[in-house]
Amino acid sequence: MAVDGPEFADPEVLAAAIADRLPALGRAAVVVPATGFYRPASLRLEHGRTDPDARYTDWLDVGALDREVLAPTGPGGSGEYLPVLWDLTRDRAARVPRVPLPAGAVLLMPGALLQGVGLAFDVVVHLRLSPAARRRRAPVEQAWALPAYDRYDAEVDPMALADAVVLADHPDRPALVLGGRFPP
Repeated sequence: MAVDGPEFADPEVLAAAIADRLPALGRAAVVVPATGFYRPASLRLEHGRTDPDARYTDWLDVGALDREVLAPTGPGGSGEYLPVLWDLTRDRAARVPRVPLPAGAVLLMPGALLQGVGLAFDVVVHLRLSPAARRRRAPVEQAWALPAYDRYDAEVDPMALADAVVLADHPDRPALVLGGRFPP
Protein backbone atom coordinates (compact mmCIF):
# COMPACT_ATOMS: atom_id res chain seq x y z
CA MET A 1 0.00 0.00 0.00
CA ALA A 2 1.39 3.38 -1.00
CA VAL A 3 0.74 6.43 1.15
CA ASP A 4 1.59 9.09 -1.42
CA GLY A 5 1.99 12.75 -0.55
CA PRO A 6 4.49 15.57 -0.16
CA GLU A 7 6.83 15.30 2.81
CA PHE A 8 5.11 18.23 4.49
CA ALA A 9 1.76 16.36 4.31
CA ASP A 10 3.35 13.74 6.60
CA PRO A 11 2.70 10.49 4.69
CA GLU A 12 4.95 8.66 7.17
CA VAL A 13 2.69 9.72 10.05
CA LEU A 14 -0.40 8.36 8.29
CA ALA A 15 1.39 5.12 7.34
CA ALA A 16 2.51 4.63 10.96
CA ALA A 17 -1.03 5.27 12.23
CA ILE A 18 -2.43 2.69 9.81
CA ALA A 19 0.30 0.21 10.79
CA ASP A 20 -0.54 0.72 14.47
CA ARG A 21 -4.22 -0.13 13.90
CA LEU A 22 -3.85 -3.18 11.65
CA PRO A 23 -2.74 -5.71 14.32
CA ALA A 24 -6.02 -5.17 16.18
CA LEU A 25 -7.73 -6.17 12.93
CA GLY A 26 -5.65 -9.33 12.67
CA ARG A 27 -3.06 -8.08 10.16
CA ALA A 28 0.61 -7.44 10.79
CA ALA A 29 2.03 -4.31 9.17
CA VAL A 30 5.45 -3.00 8.23
CA VAL A 31 6.35 0.50 7.10
CA VAL A 32 9.07 0.91 4.46
CA PRO A 33 9.59 4.62 3.70
CA ALA A 34 10.34 5.44 0.07
CA THR A 35 13.07 7.82 1.26
CA GLY A 36 15.19 4.74 1.95
CA PHE A 37 15.22 4.21 -1.83
CA TYR A 38 16.36 7.65 -2.89
CA ARG A 39 19.36 7.72 -5.19
CA PRO A 40 22.84 8.78 -4.05
CA ALA A 41 23.40 12.53 -3.75
CA SER A 42 25.69 12.51 -6.79
CA LEU A 43 22.68 11.47 -8.89
CA ARG A 44 19.86 13.24 -7.01
CA LEU A 45 21.66 16.54 -6.93
CA GLU A 46 23.43 16.38 -10.29
CA HIS A 47 21.55 19.49 -11.46
CA GLY A 48 21.90 21.31 -8.14
CA ARG A 49 20.36 21.05 -4.69
CA THR A 50 17.24 23.01 -5.61
CA ASP A 51 16.18 21.72 -9.04
CA PRO A 52 12.44 20.92 -8.96
CA ASP A 53 12.61 18.88 -12.17
CA ALA A 54 15.32 16.69 -10.65
CA ARG A 55 13.19 16.33 -7.50
CA TYR A 56 10.33 15.11 -9.67
CA THR A 57 12.26 12.64 -11.84
CA ASP A 58 15.66 11.84 -10.33
CA TRP A 59 15.37 11.28 -6.60
CA LEU A 60 13.48 7.99 -6.26
CA ASP A 61 15.23 4.82 -7.44
CA VAL A 62 12.11 3.21 -8.88
CA GLY A 63 13.94 0.14 -10.18
CA ALA A 64 15.54 -0.60 -6.81
CA LEU A 65 12.27 -0.08 -4.96
CA ASP A 66 10.50 -2.51 -7.26
CA ARG A 67 13.36 -5.03 -7.24
CA GLU A 68 14.09 -4.93 -3.50
CA VAL A 69 10.62 -4.41 -1.99
CA LEU A 70 7.59 -4.74 -4.24
CA ALA A 71 8.58 -7.73 -6.40
CA PRO A 72 9.85 -9.89 -3.50
CA THR A 73 6.73 -9.19 -1.41
CA GLY A 74 4.31 -9.61 -4.30
CA PRO A 75 2.88 -12.77 -5.85
CA GLY A 76 5.60 -15.32 -6.57
CA GLY A 77 8.21 -13.32 -4.65
CA SER A 78 10.60 -14.62 -2.01
CA GLY A 79 8.74 -12.82 0.78
CA GLU A 80 11.94 -11.10 1.94
CA TYR A 81 12.40 -7.39 1.34
CA LEU A 82 15.12 -4.80 1.88
CA PRO A 83 13.83 -2.21 4.39
CA VAL A 84 16.26 0.49 3.22
CA LEU A 85 18.76 0.69 0.36
CA TRP A 86 20.45 4.04 0.80
CA ASP A 87 21.46 5.87 3.99
CA LEU A 88 20.78 9.51 3.12
CA THR A 89 22.66 10.86 6.13
CA ARG A 90 25.93 9.09 5.27
CA ASP A 91 25.18 9.04 1.51
CA ARG A 92 26.16 5.41 1.15
CA ALA A 93 24.58 1.98 0.95
CA ALA A 94 22.67 1.10 4.10
CA ARG A 95 23.97 -2.49 4.09
CA VAL A 96 21.08 -3.99 6.02
CA PRO A 97 19.90 -7.59 5.64
CA ARG A 98 16.68 -8.59 3.95
CA VAL A 99 13.72 -9.02 6.28
CA PRO A 100 10.95 -11.60 5.91
CA LEU A 101 7.49 -10.10 5.51
CA PRO A 102 5.18 -11.78 8.04
CA ALA A 103 2.49 -13.94 6.44
CA GLY A 104 -0.59 -11.88 5.61
CA ALA A 105 1.16 -8.62 6.54
CA VAL A 106 0.43 -5.28 4.92
CA LEU A 107 3.45 -3.40 3.60
CA LEU A 108 2.94 0.36 3.79
CA MET A 109 5.20 2.63 1.76
CA PRO A 110 4.94 6.33 2.59
CA GLY A 111 6.57 8.78 0.21
CA ALA A 112 6.23 11.55 -2.31
CA LEU A 113 5.62 11.34 -6.06
CA LEU A 114 5.01 7.57 -5.99
CA GLN A 115 2.31 7.30 -8.65
CA GLY A 116 2.75 7.29 -12.40
CA VAL A 117 6.23 5.73 -12.35
CA GLY A 118 5.22 2.12 -12.91
CA LEU A 119 5.19 0.84 -9.33
CA ALA A 120 2.60 -1.89 -8.78
CA PHE A 121 0.92 -1.04 -5.49
CA ASP A 122 -2.20 -2.99 -4.51
CA VAL A 123 -3.74 0.12 -2.94
CA VAL A 124 -2.79 3.80 -3.11
CA VAL A 125 -3.84 6.45 -0.61
CA HIS A 126 -2.98 9.96 -1.78
CA LEU A 127 -2.61 12.83 0.67
CA ARG A 128 -3.94 15.78 -1.32
CA LEU A 129 -2.74 19.27 -0.56
CA SER A 130 -3.99 22.07 -2.79
CA PRO A 131 -1.23 24.22 -4.32
CA ALA A 132 -2.07 26.98 -1.83
CA ALA A 133 -1.89 24.58 1.12
CA ARG A 134 1.43 23.20 -0.14
CA ARG A 135 2.82 26.72 -0.24
CA ARG A 136 1.58 27.41 3.29
CA ARG A 137 2.86 24.15 4.77
CA ALA A 138 6.16 23.74 2.95
CA PRO A 139 9.12 24.69 5.11
CA VAL A 140 11.10 27.57 3.61
CA GLU A 141 14.04 25.25 2.89
CA GLN A 142 11.76 22.96 0.82
CA ALA A 143 9.87 25.65 -1.12
CA TRP A 144 12.14 25.13 -4.12
CA ALA A 145 10.46 21.70 -4.65
CA LEU A 146 6.91 23.06 -4.94
CA PRO A 147 6.98 23.17 -8.78
CA ALA A 148 7.68 19.41 -8.74
CA TYR A 149 4.38 18.81 -6.94
CA ASP A 150 2.54 21.15 -9.32
CA ARG A 151 3.98 19.18 -12.24
CA TYR A 152 3.00 15.89 -10.56
CA ASP A 153 -0.60 17.10 -10.22
CA ALA A 154 -0.70 18.18 -13.88
CA GLU A 155 1.06 15.19 -15.45
CA VAL A 156 0.05 12.27 -13.22
CA ASP A 157 -3.24 13.43 -11.64
CA PRO A 158 -2.63 11.44 -8.45
CA MET A 159 -6.18 12.03 -7.18
CA ALA A 160 -7.61 10.20 -10.19
CA LEU A 161 -5.21 7.26 -9.84
CA ALA A 162 -5.53 6.77 -6.08
CA ASP A 163 -7.92 4.31 -4.45
CA ALA A 164 -8.51 6.75 -1.61
CA VAL A 165 -7.69 10.43 -1.25
CA VAL A 166 -7.23 12.26 2.02
CA LEU A 167 -7.95 15.95 1.56
CA ALA A 168 -5.33 17.32 3.91
CA ASP A 169 -5.37 21.09 3.43
CA HIS A 170 -6.42 21.36 7.08
CA PRO A 171 -4.53 18.65 9.01
CA ASP A 172 -6.89 18.98 11.97
CA ARG A 173 -9.91 18.31 9.68
CA PRO A 174 -8.92 15.80 6.97
CA ALA A 175 -11.58 14.44 4.63
CA LEU A 176 -11.57 11.00 3.02
CA VAL A 177 -12.66 10.52 -0.59
CA LEU A 178 -12.96 6.93 -1.79
CA GLY A 179 -12.48 5.89 -5.40
CA GLY A 180 -10.68 3.30 -7.49
CA ARG A 181 -11.30 -0.09 -5.92
CA PHE A 182 -13.24 1.53 -3.08
CA PRO A 183 -16.33 3.08 -4.68
CA PRO A 184 -18.31 5.45 -2.45
